[in-house]
Amino acid sequence: MAPHTLLPSLLRSALTLALVLPLGAEGAKSPDAKAPAATAARKSQLPPLIDRDKFFGNPEIAGAQLSPDGTWIAFLKPYKDTRNVWVKKVGEPYSKGRLITADPKRPIPGFFWSRDGKQILFVQDKDGDENYNVYAVDPAAPPAAGKEVPEARNLTAAKGARAQILSVPKGDPDTIYVGLNDRDAAWHDVYKVKISTGERTLVRKNTERIAGWVFDKQANLRLAVRTTEKGDTEILRVDPEGFTKVYECGVFESAGPVAFHKDGKRVYLETNKGNRDLAELVLFDPATGKEEKLESDPKGRVDFGHAMFSDLTDELIATTYEDDHTRIYWKNKDWEADYKLLQKKLPGREIGFGSMTKDEQLLMVATYSDRDPGSRYLFDRRTKKLSLEYVSREDLPREHMVAMQPIRYKSSDGLEIPAYLSLPKGVPAKNLPLIVFPHGGPWARDSWGFNNYAQFLANRGYAVLAPNFRGSTGYGKKFLNAGNKQWGDLMQDDLTWGVKYLVGKGIADPKRVGIMGGSYGGYATLAGVAFTPDTYAAAVAIVGPSNLLTLLESIPSYWESFRIVFHERMGNPNTPEGKKQLERQSPLNSADKIKTPLMVVQGANDPRVKKAESEQIVVALRDRHFPVEYLCAPDEGHGFQRPVNNMAMMAAAEKFFAKYLKARYQEGGKPDVMQRLPQITVDPNSVVLAKKADAASVGLPKPVAALTAGTYTYAGTLALGPQSMNLSMVRTVKEEGGSWVVTDAMKLPMGEAVDTTTLAKGSLVPQKRSVKQGPVTIDMAFEGNAAKGTMAMNGAPKPFDIDLGGQAFADGAASQESIACLPLAEGYVVTFRNVDLQKQKVELKQAKVLGQEDVKVPAGSFKAWKVEITSAAGDPGSLLQWVDTATRKVVKTVATLPQMGGAVMTVELQN
Repeated sequence: MAPHTLLPSLLRSALTLALVLPLGAEGAKSPDAKAPAATAARKSQLPPLIDRDKFFGNPEIAGAQLSPDGTWIAFLKPYKDTRNVWVKKVGEPYSKGRLITADPKRPIPGFFWSRDGKQILFVQDKDGDENYNVYAVDPAAPPAAGKEVPEARNLTAAKGARAQILSVPKGDPDTIYVGLNDRDAAWHDVYKVKISTGERTLVRKNTERIAGWVFDKQANLRLAVRTTEKGDTEILRVDPEGFTKVYECGVFESAGPVAFHKDGKRVYLETNKGNRDLAELVLFDPATGKEEKLESDPKGRVDFGHAMFSDLTDELIATTYEDDHTRIYWKNKDWEADYKLLQKKLPGREIGFGSMTKDEQLLMVATYSDRDPGSRYLFDRRTKKLSLEYVSREDLPREHMVAMQPIRYKSSDGLEIPAYLSLPKGVPAKNLPLIVFPHGGPWARDSWGFNNYAQFLANRGYAVLAPNFRGSTGYGKKFLNAGNKQWGDLMQDDLTWGVKYLVGKGIADPKRVGIMGGSYGGYATLAGVAFTPDTYAAAVAIVGPSNLLTLLESIPSYWESFRIVFHERMGNPNTPEGKKQLERQSPLNSADKIKTPLMVVQGANDPRVKKAESEQIVVALRDRHFPVEYLCAPDEGHGFQRPVNNMAMMAAAEKFFAKYLKARYQEGGKPDVMQRLPQITVDPNSVVLAKKADAASVGLPKPVAALTAGTYTYAGTLALGPQSMNLSMVRTVKEEGGSWVVTDAMKLPMGEAVDTTTLAKGSLVPQKRSVKQGPVTIDMAFEGNAAKGTMAMNGAPKPFDIDLGGQAFADGAASQESIACLPLAEGYVVTFRNVDLQKQKVELKQAKVLGQEDVKVPAGSFKAWKVEITSAAGDPGSLLQWVDTATRKVVKTVATLPQMGGAVMTVELQN
């Protein structure tokens, strides 16, 4: 499964599977001495208990990749118990490998060779914050001074931002193209990066809400993918003068470029637009709009899967479809013959082609099955010689692993649900304890193969059900769309009826059913115990959202292009009916119905499902004196990456399940794991939720001074790391029609913007506001306790109506001037309402006077009040403004902008 995903991706990621080894000196112990004799007899028939370290610890060797010239193999291997990159020559034993990276704490999640094989590139974040940077290291370079490894250069150097690798061109091996959201956290600009020097050149500034960029074979930027305000997908041709829309599909359809054809004109496109249920592969001409169908599933069962291309000839060599098992359809006879030869040499196993030499004659072959995490081979296509590189966990007792069986069952409304069932060995498939393990996403799917969670639990004696509930991908548009707005409803029924199916077959004991999952699977776990409390006897929720409203409010900035898709597929919190639906589907609001023992697991730095999502449900159960267990790792994000954390979590989870489902478990574990477990175990009584001000309870600040008409010029800088860009602003304050009108005309690095706010005299309550920046136009009127208006962004104006819970203050262009008119004094604090236009909701701000300071700016020297403006809800970002004590002029501001990757904007009065 993809357990820690909560976003549909344009690209599919390969999963690195954890591996297993036999049990060491540790034994098994049942937590329930009074377990029935039949249960104890069943336990004695099970295979030997395998140490959890062998399931969730570091593999000795993983992810081997062949260099383009066929000389070197890079691979992952532990260094100080943390996965790092090593390199060795082809033909040498892996014990001769040379350490290339030496991070003692954070595992390297992935790496690849540069086109010329001179550099190894890898990505890494800090403590799970998902702000990935791209690094390059020369494997032939000597160790840096005082270090064990060569210097790894940060090619993207983005602080508080996220890099995306967009293209690795064949014709220029010293170049990669990356997307960076350091200017605007919601959108990635396109940069050309020279690998050898780190020189970075801006190719395209993303001011058009582009979610994906597509290059052709010659590394020309040819296509862009955009999500409209309605959630539709647009494919745009990138022209010198701008963009031209060439293809579009609705919000409940999908279409995406796969790769350019070798003719350089047409593009392979995966689409289910129109009356197609199953996604197909077509050839599309962006110049003419002509579409030619190439292929859909010959069996008519599943969506188009993947296209395999020769990097040497750019020809399509095979297509794949992921059914109960993967099916491959070859287009090239030579590749097909080699594949069939490998099937004869490696019977009964799935075979995948990995990295290969530039001439495509020597390649790395990966094999696996449901009972075997796999092996790596080198295959010489010229001589047909197959050489074993390494066996993943050679000591793994394959004879004790279990089969993953494809099954299907009917849900509550008759919809057929595909699933996988893993049954323990050595005992009859009768009256077994069962763990339901829903996948993350939810727009993803479970697949056949080696699953370390399923094998681990089966080894403990559980049956494990992995259902591809409605809303899962790969089974067609109707099946996917059947999950729309069904979180906690029919999607949850698909799990419940899976339990009923196995109970009805006599496989599962209805009194010993547990549920466990991560991300959406964590939500499904919480929903299971909240909405069907009689179904489950124990539950472990990993990074699971408990409140769908707060989940949607706090999604990462770089998911902005998917915000409307979430609203359409989950529910729109900005409509009364959508808000009511999401409230009903939030497990937090049914916490009083939970009677199932629950363990909650969280990464403190999770940018997708924030820490508060777990702590809300923990506090809700604690406050009704219901026992709940809570684990929170301070160095993890959306799912645990450090093996010591993962093993500690599983040590706690297996003991927890064994207690309530009467199964066996491993007592104790490795010293570092046993030491780590209490460090990440949190006493629920110690959890304190951040207090949020209630908009309805916030009063209206009362100014003690009036605005002063005039024109004021400001200038300053926008700094992000070592980069600094100039900016300027002219602020005009004038009386007009019995009101104040304040206009800020700004020249920013990302373009010009004009913000005009009209205020009522005396109260300074905003009456209306107009914003114009690039393609965005906003017109808004404040009417009593509401803000109503329209927002236009590359399309027709879209209306909005926001309930503020009271009157707004210090909003728009007049915000700083309005605060300057308050009764500023030492220790003065006030909370007020603003409108968050991006999220279209009320936002509470707090202004606090920190004291007086002498400030010198180009306009002169001033004695000023230093005022800090922050989010009253504790959200990141702040503004410091210095207000002249004599004239109430705003003479300087310093803003920290989390939406721009933590950039700092400093502005000073010039006249």
